[in-house]
Amino acid sequence: MSTPVIPPVLAEVVRSGFVEGRHRGALVVLDADGAVELALGDVTAPVFPRSSNKPMQAAGVLRAGLDLSGERLALAAASHSGESFHLDLVRKMLDEHGLDAGQLQCPPDLPLDTTERETYLASGAARDRVVMNCSGKHTAMLAVCAERGWPLETYLDPAHPLQRIVHRVVEEAAGERVAAVGTDGCGAPLMAISLTGLARAFRSFVLAEPGSAERRVADAMRAHPEYVAGTRRADTWLMREVPGSLSKMGAEAVQAVALPDGRALAFKVEDGAVRALGPVLARVLERMGVDAPVVERIGREPLLGGGREVGEVRATF
Repeated sequence: MSTPVIPPVLAEVVRSGFVEGRHRGALVVLDADGAVELALGDVTAPVFPRSSNKPMQAAGVLRAGLDLSGERLALAAASHSGESFHLDLVRKMLDEHGLDAGQLQCPPDLPLDTTERETYLASGAARDRVVMNCSGKHTAMLAVCAERGWPLETYLDPAHPLQRIVHRVVEEAAGERVAAVGTDGCGAPLMAISLTGLARAFRSFVLAEPGSAERRVADAMRAHPEYVAGTRRADTWLMREVPGSLSKMGAEAVQAVALPDGRALAFKVEDGAVRALGPVLARVLERMGVDAPVVERIGREPLLGGGREVGEVRATF
């Protein structure tokens, strides 16, 4: 019987000088030519990229025939925070395509952003499908189905014509076959690929030919990053402050980034601890030579004790 391989520690939790926890995972960095420059842990095993798949899903919607651009295309690739400008645009897109919120099959939810959630609940509002962070993606999926005359009720079925296109886009971008198909938190089909494949996919989007579906998605996300995430989110900060970068996190602590020269990274924290995302991302960007104030901002993950800072989550590589 083979001995299980223990993933390396990517980050540790330090409170009052004492290491009280560790976050393990896997991480890959590709150089400008697409070759693996750094690999920590098993970067060839399949993982569910979760919302890091969204740029590929948005490209699938374009390939299927929906003409989206600007903020609308960025929102189609978003895990939005639930800020008012996100919700307003989702509702506007539904109206533009003759759809209503009741046709969305993402679950009713609260705003993803903590500040927005508190404001939302204080107003007396309840969980809503439009508020769910994937509502932009679901609206775009419904819209292209309506235009093509495809069934709306089954738009999330992996066998649906739209989802077959998305499946193909994922495989082409990743340069490998999808290892498994599951169901994401929003109900959409979820394709498993390796972290190396995920990094290749993001690299392919920033290097794609202008006017291609992939490049259109990358350009929209980079031009309107606040619609991809929110005003208080690391993906937004990075795309806003490191010109040409493409960044998208996913649930269960997945992150993928491509730089305009074709270098790319992808990682997953094994236990799904989102608190490790920023420190790990900042460290790998530093190792890649990204010199910008936003890197330090992203990397700060303080621990509090009695309301004051007493420690931090910090990268270990």
